[in-house]
Amino acid sequence: MFEYIKGAVISLKPSHVILETNSIGYFITISLNTYTQLNGKENVKLYIHQVIREDAHLFYGFATESERELFRMLISVSGIGSNTAIMMFSSLSPDEISQAILNENVVLLKSIKGIGIKTAQRVIIDLKDKVGKSPASEQIVASADNTLRNEALSALVMLGFAKKPAEKELDKILAAQPNLSVESVIKLALKSL
Repeated sequence: MFEYIKGAVISLKPSHVILETNSIGYFITISLNTYTQLNGKENVKLYIHQVIREDAHLFYGFATESERELFRMLISVSGIGSNTAIMMFSSLSPDEISQAILNENVVLLKSIKGIGIKTAQRVIIDLKDKVGKSPASEQIVASADNTLRNEALSALVMLGFAKKPAEKELDKILAAQPNLSVESVIKLALKSL
């Protein structure tokens, strides 16, 4: 299996990219979400999911590891193939898909072309526990400034709050609003703790 392919963008379309590495051009299927992140770049690194069939070797590319992880979870659900999962990423961002699964938002998932009500319910049932624990959902928190989180946590602990509940609350706040100042994060945490 390929982990990633790094190379020069030869052709970029909303549905696929051709990356050249060591004089080999790789045709890689991508989502609109990945297309947006690649647009305007000359050299990129795509995380790869490879599908080997009798008649084809297919590559699906993702801008981030967390997006690929969520893709792999989605294709593990009965009724969702690689193309349907790519369609999901083209309709919603990975964060929106994760939130829809965690919040059991059947209507949002059903709004994606190719997803019916039963498939949407199956996605939620099969993946709710996995999405909550996956690095894909932790990526949202990890992308927030860790020094900001640590400062807010220190302040809350000094104010007498237990560390574990304070950490959980800070993670929730930073996942929802990653661009807050330390003061705003602490104020929001104080309201809910």
